[in-house]
Amino acid sequence: MDRTKKYTFLALLTTGALALSAIESMIPLPFIAPGAKLGLANMVILSVLVVFGFRSALYVSILRCFLFLMIAGNPIGFIYSLSGGISSVIVMFVVFKHLSKFFSLIGVSVFGAITYNTAQIAAASIILENLNIFTYLPVMSIMSLFTGCFIGYVSIFIVRYLKDIVKNNKRG
Repeated sequence: MDRTKKYTFLALLTTGALALSAIESMIPLPFIAPGAKLGLANMVILSVLVVFGFRSALYVSILRCFLFLMIAGNPIGFIYSLSGGISSVIVMFVVFKHLSKFFSLIGVSVFGAITYNTAQIAAASIILENLNIFTYLPVMSIMSLFTGCFIGYVSIFIVRYLKDIVKNNKRG
């Protein structure tokens, strides 16, 4: 796949991640845990990581955060999202690259989800100057197990589809 096609494809995937973030922001989950999200955009990020690599996944994650800031206009939410996004991409890359013989994409996704929530809580703790926020981490970590499994499972199918598209695009 030439660079122009690759960047166009990554732009489309970024748009997909942004759309999933926007849809997700409209889904209230107060009965589970306040502030909890499904992490739907992470399906795209994890898939980009597997198919296109670390740098592309990091770019898509950061760009999604900036674009969502422009849509939502929430600078504090942006800081939480950016810290979680960057941290989770790094951890998912390390787990995928070095521990993939032990963990499937579901496991990689769970690591990413836990990291995302941990980074968000750390950012909140710094912004609010309150370490007690970390008492919320066990609740969010349990949520991460479920959302990470779901996102990882769906990502398996997305990766297969993306690999087919990239492979067929290289031929023609």
